[in-house]
Amino acid sequence: MRWAEGFIAVDWGTTNRRAWRIANGRLIEEFEDAKGVLSVGKSEFPAAVAEIRERLGDWPMLMAGMVGSNRGWVEAPYVPCPAGLDEVAAALIWAEEERTAIIPGLSCEPPDVMRGEEVQVLGAVEAGLVPGDALVCHPGTHNKWVTLKGGRVERFRTVMTGEMFNLLRSHSILSDLLKDEMAVDDAFCDGVRRGLEGDAVTAELFSVRAGVLLGRRRKEDATDYTSGLLIGADVGSSIRHGDGMVYVMGRPELTRLYAAALGVAGREAKEIDGEAAFLAGIQAIAGRI
Repeated sequence: MRWAEGFIAVDWGTTNRRAWRIANGRLIEEFEDAKGVLSVGKSEFPAAVAEIRERLGDWPMLMAGMVGSNRGWVEAPYVPCPAGLDEVAAALIWAEEERTAIIPGLSCEPPDVMRGEEVQVLGAVEAGLVPGDALVCHPGTHNKWVTLKGGRVERFRTVMTGEMFNLLRSHSILSDLLKDEMAVDDAFCDGVRRGLEGDAVTAELFSVRAGVLLGRRRKEDATDYTSGLLIGADVGSSIRHGDGMVYVMGRPELTRLYAAALGVAGREAKEIDGEAAFLAGIQAIAGRI
């Protein structure tokens, strides 16, 4: 085995995959494409994995994300919380014996699951980007609120905020209003404040359309207000108990929205680069093989 010399790290999601060649703790090269698990048939995964090695070299491979789901290549059962890097590393599933391993996701009660985010969250602790006891917000299609205790994931909660916004943008009566890119502006902050009030979001969503029709809201503000409304409701329900810093981890275009919303809610937020956290996490797991 050549794990100490180097390996290929893969974050293989539903719609995209990203791979990095790592040697002696240093990033050598990487690539990203749109070949997510839903675009790869069960019988096509060996060829898709071989393609990664053709691009990055013939090295051991450690994969995280939806590639280990029931829609992926080989299912990696969930590790129950509380769990840390040791428990995750001990539950690796070998898709190719001693050559290609898949990292399991985590589960907790009430019933909830995650895949991929655990590598980032635990990696951030390993790298000193987040303390061992903390609340982490991981924005995405399915936003995760993760409670860390003693450097392990104690529990987490998933909120379908991103998916709700995407559905509204593509398949709702609001779709013609939600064309612009999201920005942190007055309209966004107004939406956040309304969402924090805790009223029925489904009713407030229709008011976006009504406000434009009646001339009480500018059409060009609809995207930002709606985004703020959904994120505000998400934040309000997730920070109701507790105080202190919230660590917002992921892609910058999403972390800035949640950090701004947390600021409106009166909570201090620190943004963490998701890629740096993922690479720290997957190297820590590779070091335990």
